[in-house]
Amino acid sequence: MRPALHAGLLALALAATAALFDAEPIWVPAVALAVLAGGSVGWVTRAARGVRVGRTLDSRRVVEDEAVGVVIEVATNRRSLPATTVIDPLLAATVRLPGGGRSRSVRIEARFARRGRRVFVPPRVRIGDPLGLATREVSPPVAAVVDEILVLPRVEPISGAAGATAAARIARRGPHGLRVEVELDGIRPLRDGTSAARIYWPSIARGAAPQERRLSAGSDDQPLVVLDPRGPASEEQLDAAVRAAASLAHALALAGGCSLLLPGDRRATELGETLAGWAHLHARLALLGSASGPALGLAAQRRGPVLFVSARVRARLPQPLGGAAGGLRVLVVPGSLANRQAAFSVAGCSGYVLRTAPTRAVAVAQLGGNSA
Repeated sequence: MRPALHAGLLALALAATAALFDAEPIWVPAVALAVLAGGSVGWVTRAARGVRVGRTLDSRRVVEDEAVGVVIEVATNRRSLPATTVIDPLLAATVRLPGGGRSRSVRIEARFARRGRRVFVPPRVRIGDPLGLATREVSPPVAAVVDEILVLPRVEPISGAAGATAAARIARRGPHGLRVEVELDGIRPLRDGTSAARIYWPSIARGAAPQERRLSAGSDDQPLVVLDPRGPASEEQLDAAVRAAASLAHALALAGGCSLLLPGDRRATELGETLAGWAHLHARLALLGSASGPALGLAAQRRGPVLFVSARVRARLPQPLGGAAGGLRVLVVPGSLANRQAAFSVAGCSGYVLRTAPTRAVAVAQLGGNSA
């Protein structure tokens, strides 16, 4: 309202001048300015009554760089909506909406490049007269809920000499390309490439659909992904490590199951092929900071493969993992290590096999494909 106030003060000054010097011609602009200022304030105040603004989100969770739909709606309980300007932190710039009708809406697609929680103040609209003398902003009620979006880290494909399943093959194989599986866990439909040793012949003898025996490793033999977010050189390195851990855990879970150990956990969280519990872990990864590290003692005596994902570049495993007995050990770091050949890469990180798994005298089943 400041321009209208200035116009009113100027009108008073002209009126005082006209009265002081008995200059009748000055009364004309004085009265015109007073009417213009008062009329602008009155029109804007009346037009703003009954105007409402709100925001609707298609989802409260979104993966990095994926679009989430946002609708900002402006409505009025009067006959016609005045021309308004929409102001919202999700808009790259203010948007001018023409008047007319009882409602107008703006739909946008918002994208977020980095993980984390995003909190947005409610949108507001600005109503002004054509000359710009008076404006008024309308916001939702004070009790309106502030919108919040949780941006989840991307799950990216694993690449390397063995293709997209490089890390899964490394974690599932020993030096002879064998996978340790020690328990019968039921039967399932026969898949292409299954070895004859795993075919469930009774189903074929009965004339039923071909099936195969499903074997599962003990939880201690499953691959374990450990994320250490401490000491990154930049936020980009921390985000890369989080994406790598998420991608590895997701791929290994689909490949037969794995466990994920995050800072603050007293025990690793198991993930199966159904990905039960993945949504909760994904949300934790989105909010993970670099203040604390994982309980490495839980992983030190792990018999199965351990994939240690570090947010800082390091050439060797931490002492609890590097010096303990156990199976395969893989170090995953942001970027790459000089003069070292990476076994695979994922989400801007590289994985290096630091120790191969010892041969075990247990039941094994051959996997298809080339060794990593």
